Amino acid sequence: MKSFLASSVMALTLFAGLAAPRAQTFDPNEIAVQIGNKSEPELCAERDNVEINFTSPLVRKFRIQAVHPAYIGTIATDRWAPDFTACDMTKDPVFHADNSRRVTIYETPDLWITGFTFPSFWRPGTVPVKVGARTEQGLHLLQVWVRHRERAEEVLVVYPPDGYWRARPLPFKDMRWTAYGSSFLIGPVEVQERPIVALKEIAFDPDTRTFTLQFVRGGEAKLKIEILDDNRQVLDITYSGAMPEGRPFASMRSMYTTEYNADVAHVAWRTKGGVGWGESPIMQFKGGEATEFWAGRKVPSIHNTSAPDMVFSKFAGEAAK
Repeated sequence: MKSFLASSVMALTLFAGLAAPRAQTFDPNEIAVQIGNKSEPELCAERDNVEINFTSPLVRKFRIQAVHPAYIGTIATDRWAPDFTACDMTKDPVFHADNSRRVTIYETPDLWITGFTFPSFWRPGTVPVKVGARTEQGLHLLQVWVRHRERAEEVLVVYPPDGYWRARPLPFKDMRWTAYGSSFLIGPVEVQERPIVALKEIAFDPDTRTFTLQFVRGGEAKLKIEILDDNRQVLDITYSGAMPEGRPFASMRSMYTTEYNADVAHVAWRTKGGVGWGESPIMQFKGGEATEFWAGRKVPSIHNTSAPDMVFSKFAGEAAK
């Protein structure tokens, strides 16, 4: 009888805890930004046809997270090889990685910054990269490596000529490696054959793990690696001012052909003061205002199976703390 009563009390307590309304912890000063979807149908799995743009004249800071997908613990076979089925790449910019020049710009036992200059790239490598007192010219790719489980893990990359970034968390539990997926742009987004951010200079401070980005169109941004673990990577971004000519302050680029062959298949968003999340397949998303935005997959894909979901949030203005 005592055991039965104890079990009943425990069940009622758990039910009460689940039924009780949870206090809202969202910042009342958070900014709702305009999110536009310029994605187009595509047959080729190696072409970025997903484009999500973030626009607001008020935003001076926000957060990007690369988070392991919900199914990460179920992956038995990871797949990341390129799939050029149904691809006609003849009109795409020329890119060759063979015979590349590699340089280590900064190195400690726990952090490395390396750069690559390729024999060809679709835009010239004219953006200087500064790490401490050292400056490198002509780089097409910059990599951030960290020490994890007694080996080096590449966790963040940026292409200085066009401003594209990719991020991933540390490998999940016993996994040896996970894939990159969606790319993102930080700064005034414009179109030069494809969406880009024109950078004037990139600087990296190893002590704070912070990038400072100088833009050709004026102003700057700081991108800080705030959190990095085997669940997520958190990047905090701040801007010196509004984007010129009302341009997007950020953009996400990715690929979708079908539900089972995509780096991003679904999106979810939270509106200011909303009582729940909106959800939509990526190609059907109509856009609108949101204070938080998730893009990812609900089921494993044959393309970059372990690639992270992307979360854009904590949009705030100059006065926010």
